[in-house]
Amino acid sequence: MYRSAQRRSSTPRGRGQRGVSSRNKRLIAVLGTVTVFAGIVAVTQVSSANDQLRTSGECVAPSPGSTAEGGVTTTVTRENGREVRHHWGDGQTTIEECESGNTVVATPTIECPSVEDQLPEIPAAARNEVTRNLQLLQTQIDDANADLVNRAGQGGPNFINNAILGPLASKRVATLDRIAIAIGRVAPRPRNLEELATCQLVNRPGNGGDNNGGNDGGGDNGNNDGGDNGNNDGDNGNNDGGDNGNNDGDNGNNDGGNNGLEILANSCENSNLDDHDGFQIGNRCVDTEMGEVGSAGNNPSLLITEFPQEVNVNEPFTIRVSTRNLIRDRFLPAGQGGYYIESSLLNEQGLTRGHFHTACRLLQSTDVAPDPAPVPEFFVATEDGGGGAQPDQVTIQVSGMPQAGTVQCSVWAGDGSHRVPMSERANQTPAFDSVRIVVN
Repeated sequence: MYRSAQRRSSTPRGRGQRGVSSRNKRLIAVLGTVTVFAGIVAVTQVSSANDQLRTSGECVAPSPGSTAEGGVTTTVTRENGREVRHHWGDGQTTIEECESGNTVVATPTIECPSVEDQLPEIPAAARNEVTRNLQLLQTQIDDANADLVNRAGQGGPNFINNAILGPLASKRVATLDRIAIAIGRVAPRPRNLEELATCQLVNRPGNGGDNNGGNDGGGDNGNNDGGDNGNNDGDNGNNDGGDNGNNDGDNGNNDGGNNGLEILANSCENSNLDDHDGFQIGNRCVDTEMGEVGSAGNNPSLLITEFPQEVNVNEPFTIRVSTRNLIRDRFLPAGQGGYYIESSLLNEQGLTRGHFHTACRLLQSTDVAPDPAPVPEFFVATEDGGGGAQPDQVTIQVSGMPQAGTVQCSVWAGDGSHRVPMSERANQTPAFDSVRIVVN
């Protein structure tokens, strides 16, 4: 029972040089490992927590809850004429995808020209018939997409054209003609609507994997050549040459800097923890510069604008999200070493570049804070190349909840490396929102 969707109206920055102690402990760990494992050349992480050695060529199974239906980790759909990329599990890849080098599975979708936008003002006497036929056009597209799924793997491009796209165009010609006749009875008849009949298949199988201009064939995670995890030259993909890209100079602790405040640390120089390496592992010290922060009026914000009040167990539902001042064009896969590894960046207009996350988890209690460790029942990160200074809308398709109870669905913005974007002032609300939904 899907109840009607509810609408809503309206690490301290470290600029100092990497400390000798931090660099030394890293070199000692690597040298000690190379002594034992002489046959391994490319060492990118040594974990003191479990003595696990990760090499640059290793394929690691994703954590629970990190894939979409069918085990894929990235799906591509079309929405409002725009390619929308959904990253399940923050870019963690299955072993099969990792070994094949194919980390994106594009979902073939039929896209047709918009008809309503091309119509003149519809007279009241024709409105009901025109609306009915516009709805029929959408039904025809939905049916063709369902047929596309059912016929997956059958034939090649010519088969799709002849069996699906051709018949769809014929149906659309007839429906467009009825729309023109309905308007023509009471007003000048619109002409050339038949030119809107032809549809196309986007994400056609065999188009390749250039992933929106990054990763030609799956290399370097779409970033610059060289460096750990496929990012810029130098450790962890920041500035050339320096460890984690920090600038030379004094850390500024207790030397009259820091605005007269006594701070505990602004780098990992004196930390007892191992360096964070871009993978999703805790008890590490992140030494990446925090990066660029915009002005208050340009800081990101978002809001869940539509969601159901109640759903049944395993019933799919949708959530609509509005974002402002977030350019959704930057995503470094966390499962491939892109976590906390890149500084926050602004575009030419001073807006944050990144993406946003959606997660839904069943609450064991509504009286105490939940355990943060378990993976949520649903999670996806969305990068679609949209967003800007003006608010817009993105629809998230949630696959359903596995059991009855109260579910908390949350949405929060992320910069390119998954941190919640910084704000100019301390009293600004971060870019996040959360709602509760009853699962029966």
